[in-house]
Amino acid sequence: MDSATAKIYRENFKEISPALTPEEARIEAHRCLYCYDAPCVTACPTKIDIPRFIKQISSSNILGSAKTILEANALGHSCARACPVEVLCEGACVYHQWQERPIDIAKLQRHATQTLQDNGIQPFKPGPDNGFKVAVIGAGPAGAACATYLRRLGYRVTLFEKNKLPGGLNTFGIAEYKMQQKVSLEELERIFALGAELKLGVEVGKDIPAEDLLSGFDAVFIGIGLAGTHKLGVPGEDLAGVWDALSFIRHVKDRNLKPLGRSRTTVVVGAGNTAIDASTQSKRIGTERVVMAYRRGRADMSAYGFELELAQTDGVEFLWNVKVATILGTRKVEGIRLVGTKISQGKLVEIPRSGWNLPCDRVIKAIGQTKHYSLSKALGLKLASDGRIQVAPKTLQTSHPKVFAGGDAINGGKEVVHAAADGKRAAHAIHRRLQPDAELPPGDEYWVSTIEGRRVAPLQDRA
Repeated sequence: MDSATAKIYRENFKEISPALTPEEARIEAHRCLYCYDAPCVTACPTKIDIPRFIKQISSSNILGSAKTILEANALGHSCARACPVEVLCEGACVYHQWQERPIDIAKLQRHATQTLQDNGIQPFKPGPDNGFKVAVIGAGPAGAACATYLRRLGYRVTLFEKNKLPGGLNTFGIAEYKMQQKVSLEELERIFALGAELKLGVEVGKDIPAEDLLSGFDAVFIGIGLAGTHKLGVPGEDLAGVWDALSFIRHVKDRNLKPLGRSRTTVVVGAGNTAIDASTQSKRIGTERVVMAYRRGRADMSAYGFELELAQTDGVEFLWNVKVATILGTRKVEGIRLVGTKISQGKLVEIPRSGWNLPCDRVIKAIGQTKHYSLSKALGLKLASDGRIQVAPKTLQTSHPKVFAGGDAINGGKEVVHAAADGKRAAHAIHRRLQPDAELPPGDEYWVSTIEGRRVAPLQDRA
């Protein structure tokens, strides 16, 4: 990395949510009311016993706190940075009832898990070998979580990951100022130290037949996420300078800016959280002007409000109720033609004679992702009408009795924490299918809670 690029990252990609000092963590932990029927726990997809881990921090049991977190969420370290806590646990904090600042749950969670990470501690051990083999397709959040809980139960786990690095969107798709790539990889080192076999650069269905997994393993878990970005379907979409948002973000995460080139004006099409990430990172790598263009109004955008505020703070401009008609240019992007839109009789329609050209030299598409169809077809799985893999809600079992699935492949694209919860739930369901009479080890009641109902320790036990 050259000195100019190093300077960009040093100055523009500092974490937007810095860590707490030990004293700050202790003080914040003492603010918690340690609710018995805690709404923050209900709001957490992985059902972390939040009052318990915060109580442990307040009593200086930091490593015990980290273990409580990781019992419930194998990716609790990265989720402390990547979770939209404003609409999950912190959004449910009872302090909101009195118009007071909620407990800083994410920073406390990060404090505990980072302490464990810094000390190189592995809080769990693999269970006794039970002889069963499970294949996990995809080493992203869902696959990594599933592998964690299966290894703790003694299963022989092999993960197949088509990329050269594991982690999926945790490694490649989260804005650098939210979570650096090394955080994801360090967390995964701890996870895979439990003994799961990781095969990188191996794409199931291409490098190895999907059918081989059905015959060679006792169960299969699919955690492959989503595929490529949807096409705009307009002229000029193949010009140099047109990027899909995830590829753009991945180059920034890899600190490989040269292929992106320099841009004076970038237009980001879309208004979801990925569009926000692409826009803010465009500004931070030196783009003079960044404009987000969305075909509907501000009230219809899928991005969280706090993400919008961040983009506005970074100087991103917004164009509402506009649709891309054409990307202009001969060999490379020279501009974009937009037309106005409105809602008429419940449908989005173009406004006649409303077209205009916006000069730009880069266009980033952030309009959602397509589904993976080939693997589902090879395994004979039933799909929903929108292409998602159909699963039983409680067990995440697919139409094939040996195959389970989770994460974006079944939910269409949610948060890392939802993928982690799915991986945990599927591991439990696989265990029950292969060993119906086996009991879970003591202490695993927190991760079992996803299926059997929430179990929160009594207040006197939270120390």
